[in-house]
Amino acid sequence: MISESDLLAKVPTGLFIGGEWRDADSTFAVTDPSSGATLVEIANASVADGTAALDAAVAAQAEWAATPARTRSTILRDAFDLMQERRDEFALLMTLEMGKPLAESNGEVTYGGEFLRWFSEEAVRISGRYGTNPEGTGRTIVSQHPVGPCFLITPWNFPLAMATRKIAPALAAGCTVVVKPASLTPLTTLYFAKLLEEAGLPKGVVNVVTTKRTGEVSDAIIADQRLRKLSFTGSTPVGQDLIAKSATNVLRTSMELGGNAPFLVFEDADLDKAVDGAIAAKFRNIGQACTAANRFIVHESVAEEFARRVTDKVKAMRIGRGTEDGVTIGPLINDAAVDKADRLVQDAVGHGASLLHGGSRVDGEGSFYEPTVVSGVPSEAEILREEIFGPVLAIAPFATEDEAIAMANGVEYGLISYAFTQDLARGHRLIERLESGMVGLNAGVISNAAAPFGGVKQSGLGREGGLEGIHEYLNTKYTMMPA
Repeated sequence: MISESDLLAKVPTGLFIGGEWRDADSTFAVTDPSSGATLVEIANASVADGTAALDAAVAAQAEWAATPARTRSTILRDAFDLMQERRDEFALLMTLEMGKPLAESNGEVTYGGEFLRWFSEEAVRISGRYGTNPEGTGRTIVSQHPVGPCFLITPWNFPLAMATRKIAPALAAGCTVVVKPASLTPLTTLYFAKLLEEAGLPKGVVNVVTTKRTGEVSDAIIADQRLRKLSFTGSTPVGQDLIAKSATNVLRTSMELGGNAPFLVFEDADLDKAVDGAIAAKFRNIGQACTAANRFIVHESVAEEFARRVTDKVKAMRIGRGTEDGVTIGPLINDAAVDKADRLVQDAVGHGASLLHGGSRVDGEGSFYEPTVVSGVPSEAEILREEIFGPVLAIAPFATEDEAIAMANGVEYGLISYAFTQDLARGHRLIERLESGMVGLNAGVISNAAAPFGGVKQSGLGREGGLEGIHEYLNTKYTMMPA
């Protein structure tokens, strides 16, 4: 295993524009959330730097679009192979800048790498159709073409997978990109850009701007009429603002926004599987995932037993720095995240919920919060309406199937729903009635590069991954030829 200092020395600290690494007029610090210590100082892009990155993407667009699909495919596959060779380095880097345990970071390398492999295969399968029109007077040709230069804004919680999930389909489709990673966790994206360079990606196809001047830099890129596509993963309020700004130039947009996932446990559920699913759905990534279960809606006949079993599991969790052996709960991303988790727990308890375990900040350096279970949460508690984004499992009882579905659907979000039942007919009803873009039926983890990821309502627009993912970066063209 490479040492932390040796790994950080390998990570570029500049902006990646037009195939060159360059400095900016200032820098900012990237910190370790387990201690608050500075890991490294990196370039802080200006508006001019953002424009230069778009210049490079625009200049490279025509040639990249004309590059044979097999060539694009091979570059993505070579990048996948390189990532597997360096999986330990990517895993350690994510743990250093984001805080998740190494085992979870390794899992993200596997998951993130799959987008490279999947879209390397999809690059050569972009297709259209040909046929005679119904009147018999002409021939119809439907073809797919790259959207053009794209601006990709990625979040801090999955710094590798969110980058590959956006970059891979864009490249497979023949689009060039400007990527702006979250300022809290930019190092993984910089290291990934270096890997793409080594995989043979032509200059200007991928450009990376790291910045603390997020609004200024992003606004300038979005306002530029040469941009054709905006993809964002983050909070709903920010996504709403970006959609409004993208309307001026009528940009193609993909938005993966907030979540408030219900986790339904019915009276006939296999409780062993439901408990294991609950732990996976809640505590993966320390609860800092848009797919994290937020509201555990459990039938009143099994609520007490379910709460006892999950509490026993949570009590066994070990808190610590993600690089330490046996750690399952690392730090939250910053102190603000700790404050939010604590506020929601205290509000729930104040409204009459029972605190079964945890419920406190962890003393000492770093932004740690205890893994927590609260049960009997009443409907007026904020924790049932606001996305927690932390290691807090909140249980609310229900009596009937209709009540459970009403509780599940009674929020403005619709990213993912989870449900555990052994009743096949009920399972089909849930698929039909749950208002979400994804459903985990008797499953606590469902993300897969080969499946379409995305939500409905205020959880977003468009899909990432699967057969649908590449079409977010393609325009459909219809051509008519007289018979």
